[in-house]
Amino acid sequence: MKKENTYSQISPELIELTELCNKNNISDKELYTKHNVKRGLRDINGKGVSTGLTLISEIQAFSQDNGASVPSEGKLYYRGIDIEQIINGIVQEKRFGFEEVMYLLLFGELPSEKDLKGFSCMLEQYRTLPTNFVRDVVLKAPSEDLMNALSRSILTLYAYDENANDLSIPNVLRQSLQLIANFPALAVYGYQAYRHYIGGESLVIHAPQSGLSTAENILHMLRVDSKYTALEARILDIALILHAEHGGGNNSTFTTRVVTSSGTDTYSAVAASLCSLKGPKHGGANIKVVQMFEEMKNKISDWSDEDEVRAYLIALLHKEAFDRTGLIYGMGHAVYSLSDPRATILKSFVRKLSEEKGLEKEFLLYSLVERLASEVIAKERKIYKGVSANVDFYSGLIYHMLNIPLELFTPIFAIARISGWSTHRIEELVNESKIIRPSYESVSTRRDYVVISKR
Repeated sequence: MKKENTYSQISPELIELTELCNKNNISDKELYTKHNVKRGLRDINGKGVSTGLTLISEIQAFSQDNGASVPSEGKLYYRGIDIEQIINGIVQEKRFGFEEVMYLLLFGELPSEKDLKGFSCMLEQYRTLPTNFVRDVVLKAPSEDLMNALSRSILTLYAYDENANDLSIPNVLRQSLQLIANFPALAVYGYQAYRHYIGGESLVIHAPQSGLSTAENILHMLRVDSKYTALEARILDIALILHAEHGGGNNSTFTTRVVTSSGTDTYSAVAASLCSLKGPKHGGANIKVVQMFEEMKNKISDWSDEDEVRAYLIALLHKEAFDRTGLIYGMGHAVYSLSDPRATILKSFVRKLSEEKGLEKEFLLYSLVERLASEVIAKERKIYKGVSANVDFYSGLIYHMLNIPLELFTPIFAIARISGWSTHRIEELVNESKIIRPSYESVSTRRDYVVISKR
């Protein structure tokens, strides 16, 4: 007799135990105010609790006016340099910039032409996975969840590293550069395995090509014919730059810091960061944006009708549309108030790409939602700072226009962000910091132990 598989089943006993969980865990949000606890390590105005110091990046959302914090247009600095200046410089010179930004983040200085060439050559040399790794690890265990597949690949690489536990900076730098170099292939191959073994499509594996930028190699490995336009590659390069780093306080980078402070190995730290980024409140948010817009396009008859679009946005907030969470995905950010500089930069490139792809109507819908959503949220919700489009609002549209499958949206975010994670891991190790251990204040009532016969 075949044994019934109960691994994923919810039994009546579990339902009963769930009631105990709900009863005996904190659900009263007012307790946080009463005890002056910064829930999510942020105050009511969105300001984060300082937990460390860094030279890597800076996020600016407020300016000082006579000692008071005033919301301002968002700014993002990589090693003290305004991200807008970095993007403008790269665009004016008509070249790819993600490798330059990785160098800047990791080493703290802008590379010379010679430095950049040497760094790019080093990454090319590291773009080689262990013999039969793709066959034995990636292809033999396909998964519809590519972030989980990517995490598994990273943890498996630990077994191929003879110095996996060596925490010296030269060794961690070597590990970091190898992972940075191999993330694109691991992510794309994971998708190709899913597409073939689960989707029933042809299996296509393109090896990374020498002389191509990271953005070009992603498109080369992903597309069956390896073809892409110059504009497509350059816009993907811009998206990678904007996703590369965003301060030590974002969830996945803070995870890198926390796990690194425990003294664990590089592969475990990166896998933990991937698991954090996977969440829909973090790196998975751009998937939600695209899915929300797909429903919106089906529900709204006239995409240019402001009243019809506004009514749909109100329905979202009232939990009457899409996934009924009450959220307008892509709007609002934990730090930024008036604007997210990454969204502002991406918007200008989305317009160009929409013209090349013949999707101007779709771009105009996004622009309209961006404008109306801020008004609707301000009217419907009690907010303590401004609400603007965040980077996920337009990055999802860019990936959609690039014909990148939804399953790869978050892995591409990871391809960019591992450079930031690696930089923060190295800074944490250089600092030789204490293990990160915040406190949680207990609000439980003390009581006596009761012997089992009297319960």
